[in-house]
Amino acid sequence: MAKKLSKRQESMLDYIEHFIDDHAYPPTIRDIQRDLDISSTSVVDYNLNALEQRNFIRRNRNISRGIELVGRQVAAPSNLSRIPIVGQIAAGEPIPVPEDSMNFADMETIELSNEMLGSRTENLFGLRVRGMSMIDALINDGDIVILKHQETCENGETVAVWLRDEKETTLKKFYFEGDRIRLQPANAQMEPIFCDPENVEIQGKLVTVFRPYA
Repeated sequence: MAKKLSKRQESMLDYIEHFIDDHAYPPTIRDIQRDLDISSTSVVDYNLNALEQRNFIRRNRNISRGIELVGRQVAAPSNLSRIPIVGQIAAGEPIPVPEDSMNFADMETIELSNEMLGSRTENLFGLRVRGMSMIDALINDGDIVILKHQETCENGETVAVWLRDEKETTLKKFYFEGDRIRLQPANAQMEPIFCDPENVEIQGKLVTVFRPYA
């Protein structure tokens, strides 16, 4: 005979069910710890493992909201868009821009209201900002910028670009000036970047900025 769930496990399962009903996405471990007044995230993790072993939930430990109720599919409501966070603005590899058909199961995502996004709800992806180069545009280190995948832009628009020679991605205001491109930071302490057009690959235009709170 299967061992009965403890009171804490029953309360956690009930909390997860109600959270999904209210928000249309699952809670994080910290949500559970805070709202159920549990002493630590390790205690939450231990009891989630117990629920998983008894086939009440499934867990994807690679994403923050990776709890799924067995036999129940969670879908974003019609007024929310689920957007994949595919990387960060920093030196390294080109941004892997996702396709509409991509499965988000193995990728961190964020749900934002369509009112916040306006009419631009397709071909969106998120990037975490590293650095203070756009601070005067109210884009801080640690923010998540939401971009629309596109390969062209107008002067003055804020875009994520891949600099081929430098092998880095940067978020700047874009200006085409004759035989060169100026990538302008929004920080009075920083100088613009001047580039040959052949060195610049536009990867997305800024739609909005989201500031996570711990």
